[in-house]
Amino acid sequence: MHTVNRHANLIGSLWMIGAMACFAIEDVLFKAASQSMAVGQLLMLFGAGGALAFWAMAMVTKTRLISRDVVSPAMRIRVLFEILGRLFFALALALTPLSVTTVILQATPIVVVAGAALVFGETVGPRRWVAIFIGLLGVVIIIQPGGDSFTATSILALIGMFGFAGRDLASRAAPKTLGTAALGFYGFMSLFAAGALYAAYEGQPFTAITSANVPYLIGLALVGAVAYGGLMKAMRTGDVSAVTPFRYIRLLFGIGCGVLFFGETVTPAMLIGSALIVASGLVIVWRTRTQKGTP
Repeated sequence: MHTVNRHANLIGSLWMIGAMACFAIEDVLFKAASQSMAVGQLLMLFGAGGALAFWAMAMVTKTRLISRDVVSPAMRIRVLFEILGRLFFALALALTPLSVTTVILQATPIVVVAGAALVFGETVGPRRWVAIFIGLLGVVIIIQPGGDSFTATSILALIGMFGFAGRDLASRAAPKTLGTAALGFYGFMSLFAAGALYAAYEGQPFTAITSANVPYLIGLALVGAVAYGGLMKAMRTGDVSAVTPFRYIRLLFGIGCGVLFFGETVTPAMLIGSALIVASGLVIVWRTRTQKGTP
């Protein structure tokens, strides 16, 4: 049994690493495409393409996309948080450095643990609460509110991170009958809705899709679907405590892509904040694994 678990953990970890690499590529493609297209339009096209990919998956696997469970309270809450997270994270990608946005996003699991304690009454002991506050301190160090480098756009990634945390919490309460294809389909439909809402608010006219934009759009739909599906697969293979730490490898991918493709620089504050976020996240995972949910 121990050998089986180790094998499952290895497979789950590989799924997670692959998913994080694909998410980093997705972020690069979105940021590059946002230079020549309106954010609202890009979100709508990205959402439609991803939804189409998961619709095709549902057809192949004969998964029902329409059922009573889709409109359950947990799913309605999930959609609202998905829209919030997707919209503000997309704005952060378009308007702020990719490396900073990626680092702030890594605080999502920390906020999920805190939210699980507050919303679901899960037991979180003093040591894990300390780790949570240290992780949030890392976010504050990166954003540097009140500092010379602080701008209003720095808040975009923070709001997006809280949106994704709310989505993940709602996913825990979502009906188990909804599989990866259904969750992915409605997740990308939420992305489409976020784009439509922002396009209506912004009022910026849509631009014609050129041959230069097509590779970005196709890449976004395909890579986004693979990343989303890979994440769902990773979280359902092996022990969560063994697989979850590999989420943080997205930090390396995101910072590397920011430096390589967009000429971004890594500041000492970003390194310190990243270290605090990763350390706190790993402590939370370790405490959860060793204490089996006890303080």
